[in-house]
Amino acid sequence: MTKSVKNAFNRSALALFMLLMLLLHADVLSFGFFAHRKMNRMAVFILPPEMVGFFKKHVEYLSERSVDPDRRAHAVPGEAPRHYIDIDHFGVEPFAIVPKRWHDAVEMFSEDTLMAQGVLPWHIQTMMSRLTRAFIERDIDRILYNAAHLGHYIADACTPLHTTKFYNGRTPAQRGIHALWESRLPELFADNFNYFVGRAEYIQSPLDRAWQLVEISHLKVDTIFQVYDSLMTQYTADQVYIHEMRSQSTVRTYSREFARAFEDGLNNMVERQMRLAVKSIGDFWFTAWVDAGQPDLYKLEKRAISKRHLRMLQKEEEQWEQTQQPVGRPNPGQE
Repeated sequence: MTKSVKNAFNRSALALFMLLMLLLHADVLSFGFFAHRKMNRMAVFILPPEMVGFFKKHVEYLSERSVDPDRRAHAVPGEAPRHYIDIDHFGVEPFAIVPKRWHDAVEMFSEDTLMAQGVLPWHIQTMMSRLTRAFIERDIDRILYNAAHLGHYIADACTPLHTTKFYNGRTPAQRGIHALWESRLPELFADNFNYFVGRAEYIQSPLDRAWQLVEISHLKVDTIFQVYDSLMTQYTADQVYIHEMRSQSTVRTYSREFARAFEDGLNNMVERQMRLAVKSIGDFWFTAWVDAGQPDLYKLEKRAISKRHLRMLQKEEEQWEQTQQPVGRPNPGQE
């Protein structure tokens, strides 16, 4: 092997390694890649006939691009706060204290404070505006791009551990609970969940709905920790954890037996929250389309995603691959 070829090989290997590390980090930021893809995909099929043909044609795009915000969160400063809101930072009755409207919240707490604690419900509103505008302008690239990403943030709002500053546990003993709830359980069981959630419905106030999702999710945080702590007293370490091969590496993860006991102890909470996410994603997509004047999507079905958009996606992926130090928030369970 010549020196130039060897150097090129080493650079390629390094880039691949950094990408794998980035993906591993991203899996613990929110619902795992598998779950995000699943929820966006299932949301397509609750849309009305006027929308479903266009969305079905691009279902693979909507599914695959659903994970982009997580990948971006570890490569682009300022992205991570869009995925969560540490609502418990604001006291024991935070939903009665924090203003729902962005400008009111900034006036009360300052923008720096809000960014530090997460801006998830407000970013859902921003993404909703972008999707509505894309529908108005009949811009296929932006409709799909914003719909896929909006679905991601809505799913994050349906994730209880995205509403607390203790998102990976309140104690060192609970470290790993984030990945267990949001990645391991969906990977093992989500294919058998019931996704018959009814037809998409119009949302009168998308911002209020975003806050409602956050509140529903936050009310489940205590239950997650209580069930986990209880099970940890019933199982030995070799029953809780196993080692599996992933990406040609051996990783420690939760056993199927422990994961099943956790899901049962939560009374199928992950399934219920994924169903809530699927229904909500479809509702938001439908509402954006209605608010845009219900443009004729049949006419857009014949048009392809532009080469310019595909080049932009490639450029984004190259940027993520070059990330050597994740820029997301520190994990309190690892301090």
